[in-house]
Amino acid sequence: MIKGINFWAFGAQPDGTPWDQLGALRRAKELGYDAIELTVDGPEGLASLSSTQADAERLRNEADKLGIALNTVASGLAWGTSPTHPDAAIRAQAVENTKKTLQVAAWLGAKTILYLPGMVSAVFVPDFAPQRYDHVDAWAKESLAAVLPTAEKLGVTIAVENVWNRYLLSPVEMAAFIDFFESEYVAAYFDTGNCMLYGHPDHWIEILGKRIAAVHLKDFRVNVGNLDGFVDLLAGDCDFHACFEAFKAVGYTGQYTVEYVPPVPGAVEKGIAALRVLEEREGV
Repeated sequence: MIKGINFWAFGAQPDGTPWDQLGALRRAKELGYDAIELTVDGPEGLASLSSTQADAERLRNEADKLGIALNTVASGLAWGTSPTHPDAAIRAQAVENTKKTLQVAAWLGAKTILYLPGMVSAVFVPDFAPQRYDHVDAWAKESLAAVLPTAEKLGVTIAVENVWNRYLLSPVEMAAFIDFFESEYVAAYFDTGNCMLYGHPDHWIEILGKRIAAVHLKDFRVNVGNLDGFVDLLAGDCDFHACFEAFKAVGYTGQYTVEYVPPVPGAVEKGIAALRVLEEREGV
């Protein structure tokens, strides 16, 4: 198993100081992770909208020195600047943000970015007015098509994640969305916890199959039914045995990345402990 941790899980250090990305690399390696998923979230930082090639290579060189992989890159920018916003100028900015994320990923040596395709609405973005589903579908295809040439040029895959965006609500629809682009550089970033409120993760894996380029491992308690339902890995209702059997069946051999959003105390330590249990129990 390629055991990964998302940078969002780090939050603050015990003294309240936020983790920086270089420090997170070192801590992840110290704990036994094989990979860390860095994030492009704002205007500043070594991996950010203002990153230079030198900034990214500083991270890449440190990762190489430590022996920890930078296979994937995530970004939450699309929640605030959505590729399916009704304002064309905001959609255009979302496209530019994604192009920069792809470039940062390429500089880091990553082969996949997590991509938020847009949203009808989201409970945690209360100031975003709900948009009609068919309009969102058209804008989502238009925006992804606009960034696809950059992805193909850089050799970085755009992996569309199943998220709480009230869009692409079934694995059949997700598969059709990915297939629409007819490109090896558009794939799925599958999250085990995000689909549990309205589906079964193993079914998603079986249907998405070879389209899966990356995986987030999260857990969820279905009877809670809201954002509070996301719990520590192995503390919820996800049937991870069924999931890993499905991963084996479809031939997925990539990274399994633990994600905690927002971070909770001890998330990074809890994540590696859970991954080791899964690694031993499921034989991956």
